[in-house]
Amino acid sequence: MKSKIRIMVVEDHPEYREVIELSLLEEQDMQLVGAFGAAEVALRSLQSMETRKEADLILLDLHLAGMSGLDAIPFFKKSLPDAKIIILTQSDTEANILQAIQSGAEGYLLKSSSFDEITQGIRTVMQGGAILDQGLARFIIETLKTRPRNEETAIQLTSREKEILTLLGEGLAKKEIADQLGIGVSTVAEFVKRIYIKLNVQNAPAAISKAYKSGILNPD
Repeated sequence: MKSKIRIMVVEDHPEYREVIELSLLEEQDMQLVGAFGAAEVALRSLQSMETRKEADLILLDLHLAGMSGLDAIPFFKKSLPDAKIIILTQSDTEANILQAIQSGAEGYLLKSSSFDEITQGIRTVMQGGAILDQGLARFIIETLKTRPRNEETAIQLTSREKEILTLLGEGLAKKEIADQLGIGVSTVAEFVKRIYIKLNVQNAPAAISKAYKSGILNPD
């Protein structure tokens, strides 16, 4: 039997947190392992063997009382290095989006997203893809179009690497990319690994952001 996706929720609004908790309980392939109103409390729970619950993915609000979600990302990455992080927030500020991605978040969704969009985002990220609210994605691309390009000639991606990075930016998982390109999943994984090394990033959203900002990918 396939193991369930273990999810931790860090959200300081009790009503919204409860909605997420109850909704996750309805998903057959997901398991809620912890729900916290503050990042500090969640991080403390991970430091004690008595209270520690391993999580595969963290749904993290940005604007928390005390330590912000942005400030907490590196600590969660250190405490749960294999866990994915999806930001779930009301903030559509470009600076917050880019900082969250650069800090290691694999996804960024607004609280206005439907629960189906959230659960699909969870599955996409757990399959190796990246998720970004469609409205935010369009906003970032439009913003990048208006900025002068910072050509980084030292970074050279092959046409295949660019093709795979573009598909990652469209939200495709590695298996979907493999099927579309007619190559093996392990081959896609190796290409993705090379892309991350060349761009000096840790995840797909950061790679996509850097590729557009540096002119490696064309926003048009």
